[in-house]
Formats: sequence, C-alpha cells, structure tokens
Amino acid sequence: MIIIHVMGGLGNQLYQYALYEKLKYLGKDVRLDLYAYKEAAGEDREWRALELEWLDALQYEVCTADERRRFLDNSMKFADRVRRKLTGRRDKTVMERADYMPEIFAMDDVYLYGFWGCERYYADILPLLREKIRFPASADPRNRELAEAIGHENAVSLHIRRKDYLTVADGKRYMGICTDAYYASAVGYITERVENPVFYIFSDDAAYARAHYSSDNMHVVDWNTGRESLHDMELMSRCKHNICANSTFSIWGARLNPNPDRIAIRPLHHDNYESADAETIRENWRGWVLIDAEGEVC
Repeated sequence: MIIIHVMGGLGNQLYQYALYEKLKYLGKDVRLDLYAYKEAAGEDREWRALELEWLDALQYEVCTADERRRFLDNSMKFADRVRRKLTGRRDKTVMERADYMPEIFAMDDVYLYGFWGCERYYADILPLLREKIRFPASADPRNRELAEAIGHENAVSLHIRRKDYLTVADGKRYMGICTDAYYASAVGYITERVENPVFYIFSDDAAYARAHYSSDNMHVVDWNTGRESLHDMELMSRCKHNICANSTFSIWGARLNPNPDRIAIRPLHHDNYESADAETIRENWRGWVLIDAEGEVC
C-alpha cells in the first residue's frame, strides 16, 4: 500500500489526488490521508477546508487511522513507545525533495509527503483527470452566462494572485515572479498567435486587476468568492488558452483545459526559493510556455 498525505488548498489537494490516480493507473494500492483536515488539532490542523469534497462526486479511498499509525510508527501504546526507545522509529515516510522524483513509481509500502506538482507526473493521464475532476453546478447565473460566452470566443484566462502572497514572509517567497513584464509578455505572446483574443482576468485583488487591465478585450471576473471560488477554476478550464500565475489554482485551470491547441503559459519559477534550473523546469513542463520575471520566453 501507498499512502499520500493531503495538505494545502484546492490546487495542492488536486496535485495529491492526481498522484493517487497516477499510482492507481500503475496498478498500486493507494490511499489518501485526510488526517490534517479531519482529526488533527493545533499546528497539525489545516486551516483550509478539504476542498476535494466540494467537487462533484470525486472518488478516492482514504486510509484508516490504524494504517496511518502503522506507516508513521506513531502509536502511543506503551509497547510501541518502548520499542521505539530501544530500536528507533520505523517511519515509512518519503519526503518530496525535488520537482520530479520518478523513483516513487517503483516504491511500495511508503507514506508520501509532499505536493507533487510536476507536470511530468500526470502528462499521460490528463484525459483521465479531466474526466474525473468535475465541478458542481453553479447557482450563480453569471457563471453560466460567462461559460456560454467563453465557448464562442477565443477566450484566454489570465490569473493574478496577490493578497495572500503578500502575507508570506512579506512577499519574499512568491512576489516578484509574475511581474508586469511577465504579464505583458504573456499577453503579447497570445495576441501574436490568437485571432481576436478575449482576456478574462481572475484575481483575489479585483481593484488591482481593473486598474491594470482595462482594454476593451479584457474583462475582470470578480464575483466568485469563498467556496464559490472553485468556479473561477472551472471558467479558466473552459477558456481556449491560459495565462497562469505562480499558483496551483490557475495551473489546474490550465491543466483541465481540454483544448488540444491550447497555449498554456506559466512563470518560469513558482517561488523565489526554487532551486531547479531553467533547463530542468523546461524538461519537467513540456508543452508549456515558460516566461521569466523579465518577460523573456524561455
């Protein structure tokens, strides 16, 4: 058996679910560990909701508490505590240490802890993921009307993420990547290749988006908040092309886009602490257009 720890918001939870599906596709016995959302307390408790449950009947198997204890060897029974004192912990955890770790596909009887976001993990099962990951019907008629309009246009999603990133070490980790130069280059790249593109701007800072993207062919989508924000991902996936932020949310919006001729653009780096070089990132994200903070297409 393989157990995958689930953590983070919807985009990261989808990464972990996608790895679950990939390992199942390879014939493995796999479970998701939802402890951080269901049972944990204090620092171990995820402050986000288990947003996988908000999707439309997404199916997966969940590990039991006993299976979790066995893999992490954290039973508080007296005999187990004594044995750990004498012989050490039998922890089966494998930590994510690189952008792409293909060796996990040959493993068994392990507990996988990480985000597992690399495109190479899932490129061969994206049609399966698009089939399984479905969004609930929206009660807001604006979403239905926009989805219909998107279907008749050369629609391009453009995602800007700002507010919560500014709180992470004062923006040192995530800001300065999706610069004005990055977005200008991405919009230019699309405009040179797509006839009459219509850009739909999705952002957690709608005022900023309206101030910076006011051309006639640019429209800010600002009504999906809280639990309804997943419909922004759905609308992104319905666009013909995608310009992503350094955000798992818009990466999934682009991944779920079934257009075989899509142009999917993402920043070269996801965060400022990333150690992978440009060549490695290009290899791990084949089919994507990568643009750096200076606006250079890599």
